[in-house]
Amino acid sequence: MAGATPKLIKELREKSGAGMLDCKKALNECEGNIEEAIKFLREAGLSKAAKKSSNVAAEGIITVLVNEDNTNATMTEINSQTDFVAKNEQFLNLVSGITAHAQSNGIADAEALAASTIEGQDFPTFLNEKIAVIGENLVARKVSNVSGEVVNAYVHLGKVGVILSATCDDSAREKTVDLLKKVAMHAASMKPTVIAYTDLAADFIESENKAIIADIEKENEELVRLGKPLKNIPEFVSRVQLTEEAVAAAESRMKEELLAQGKPEKIIGNIIKGKINRWIEDNSQLDRAHALLSQTYVMDDSMTVEQAITACDASIKLTEYVRFELGEGIEKKEEDFAAEVAAQMS
Repeated sequence: MAGATPKLIKELREKSGAGMLDCKKALNECEGNIEEAIKFLREAGLSKAAKKSSNVAAEGIITVLVNEDNTNATMTEINSQTDFVAKNEQFLNLVSGITAHAQSNGIADAEALAASTIEGQDFPTFLNEKIAVIGENLVARKVSNVSGEVVNAYVHLGKVGVILSATCDDSAREKTVDLLKKVAMHAASMKPTVIAYTDLAADFIESENKAIIADIEKENEELVRLGKPLKNIPEFVSRVQLTEEAVAAAESRMKEELLAQGKPEKIIGNIIKGKINRWIEDNSQLDRAHALLSQTYVMDDSMTVEQAITACDASIKLTEYVRFELGEGIEKKEEDFAAEVAAQMS
């Protein structure tokens, strides 16, 4: 694969926010592979916007349907070309019908939806007929169908949708339904990628470990220039990495430091308890960003989501989490309006 080209440099700058020379170097190092170049920049502390939202756009709507006894929820993302059509009643009715069709037939993904039969027609033919009537290209892009002991969902303005399922004691069922709606609202806002930190992939943790440390080191360079206190640079970023050996080593270092400061040995144990809690917090930043249970609960910032669930009922255990964000992963074609007008006038 070729290295840096003007087009690739432009694309990488837009996605990463890094400088031109840094983008050129990253692309040459990664033989023109954009995703690898973004990773290269992140690990070098040169990119704070590896997934710049302005490059991801699509119109349409996300719809959620929960059945009457809260044991099944279906979510679809249907894309249109314009926001005008996305608000059209005919389009909204079409999406509602597709979502109901997916739920009643247990359709779990877009491929199964495309292979299904709806209103006596194969789905592609059905959709093409609707496209002809509505006058825009439509894409049934995503489908999720979650069943469980207790299921609930939330959709925010048709732009973000979340489904959660859980198990619980029979006596806690009603409050679990309510709690799942609130936690789904939290997830819509805070964008966790997994339920628990133990679900984070090892290679992702390793890569982000380097990237987060590089980011803090860059921030500290600026803080030095401004004469402000420096941020702590963590050794780790997830509790997955905090083995018994790692915690013991941290406690040992803290004890040595406290003894060197002349602290009485009889109070060192209590001091270390507070210090180790702060150390764990500093060394689990990735969990708070990506793991739902580790995040500060938006409904009550005095506790984590995990603590909020336990406070509601200790029997509640999350079992599945799905989140859709409208247009995520789709890059909308940039239109050169001046060129378009000139072409029409020629």
